[in-house]
Amino acid sequence: MSAESVPAKPYIRPGPRTFVRSLLHWRPKTGLWALLVILALGSLLTAGYLRTGETITVVVNGLPRPVRTHQTTVGDLLCEMGIVLQPEDIVQPAPDTPLHSGQVVLVRQARAVSIQADGRTISLRTHEQSVAAILQQAGVSVGSYDRVMVDGREVNLAPDTEATTSSPRAVSGRGVGRASMLSGSPGDLPPLQIAVRRAMPLYLSDDGATSILYTTLPTVGEALRAEGITLYLGDEVHPSLGSRVSSGMRVYIQRARPVEITVDGRTIRSRTRRQTVAEVLAEQGITLMGRDYVEPDLTAPVTDDMRIRVVRVQETTVIEQEPIPFETAWQPDAEMELDQRQLVQEGADGVHRSRLRVIYHDGREVSRTLEDEWVAVEPTTRIIAYGTKIVIRDLETPDGTFQYWRKIRMLATAYTEATCGKDPDHPYYGITYLGWRMHRGIVAVDPRVINLRSRVYVFGYGEGVAGDTGGAIKGHRIDLGYDVDDYVPWYRWVNVYVLTPVPPANRIHWILPNWPRERR
Repeated sequence: MSAESVPAKPYIRPGPRTFVRSLLHWRPKTGLWALLVILALGSLLTAGYLRTGETITVVVNGLPRPVRTHQTTVGDLLCEMGIVLQPEDIVQPAPDTPLHSGQVVLVRQARAVSIQADGRTISLRTHEQSVAAILQQAGVSVGSYDRVMVDGREVNLAPDTEATTSSPRAVSGRGVGRASMLSGSPGDLPPLQIAVRRAMPLYLSDDGATSILYTTLPTVGEALRAEGITLYLGDEVHPSLGSRVSSGMRVYIQRARPVEITVDGRTIRSRTRRQTVAEVLAEQGITLMGRDYVEPDLTAPVTDDMRIRVVRVQETTVIEQEPIPFETAWQPDAEMELDQRQLVQEGADGVHRSRLRVIYHDGREVSRTLEDEWVAVEPTTRIIAYGTKIVIRDLETPDGTFQYWRKIRMLATAYTEATCGKDPDHPYYGITYLGWRMHRGIVAVDPRVINLRSRVYVFGYGEGVAGDTGGAIKGHRIDLGYDVDDYVPWYRWVNVYVLTPVPPANRIHWILPNWPRERR
């Protein structure tokens, strides 16, 4: 096969791996070696040049900077260092002074200052160290109440606390301490911003007391707060607290008086500028209704620390009722035997009603007046029938047969003349109620139950005559009389038989009181 017939290989662009592999196997040629030798020689020559320069110390604003230079004058050196001089800067020695080894060059740069005062801006460069001196250099005067701000912070220009451009402390508030105008490291002089805020006089009338205050603050409220003037709820300030301050402005404060209002169980402490009690209540939204009243009176003038009491008066009508006890009526019944009873009609209480007008002060009752009363329900009388029929019966006893017309259950006791409560030398010793000499057979009774002089019989005692009474002998009690030498004590319930004759009807106790229950 001829050379012309062999096909040419296609061109293939080497990829990244092929390129890296070729770099690893690359060998520099003679020209590249020559270039590297030239660069090395240049570096050696440059280092030698720098080492052979003069050693100079340049102090810029107090910051020393040692340098080596081949410059011949101070000005050329500063230009080489990139220090641009302004007309106000100070250089020692002068810029055209020749340099020599070990020389010290002092550079004091003037600080750029911008002053805003009286609506204008003053720009200057200065070497002054105090704010007061800078303002004096700029021809700006500062009053006693004016405020001076340096970089947004207030400084004091008083002689004993005069602010300087290198003072280390900052103030917080008006006219306190010193302020630093220097930030950063020595040699770095940032521009200084000074603002003079002019104090404007305000004529203040505080509840009639007049005074003058000076302020640099923009609003009335800020000016009053800065002066330590406390305002309370209800105080009125004219012009309003948000009004812009202007020179010679007159500010009026009308003070509210403290008051205490007691109403509806609560106490309201507030302040008010109202003139009367009625106006104060209206201001608080407190209304009087009906017979409500106020202490002091509604027309009373308001005074400091006044205490106002609102009394709520409530009037209501109350219906009260109470029972009317029923009465008992006794109805004689000739068909019913003596001492027998029968309920004819049950009793029932009635109802008595009263209409009262009751007045309350703050929920406490103070009066009640009767307006009307009536019987709502009449009581029902209880009717009891009692027997009036007398039956005479025979009584067989160890002492013989007696006739009696009434039998009464009674508690029997015994006594003698010695136990009747009188001393032997008493003129009535041993004398009964009827004037009889005390002896066995005389009994003491309650005349409301058994008539005196009535004959009675008691089993175990015998016949007796009711001839005496006693302080303890009441109702169904009978005291059996004995002689001293034959006394027999008694204390038991017995049947007492009242013997004939039957007394006249007008002397008969038809209704005897209920006797107490016997003790068994």
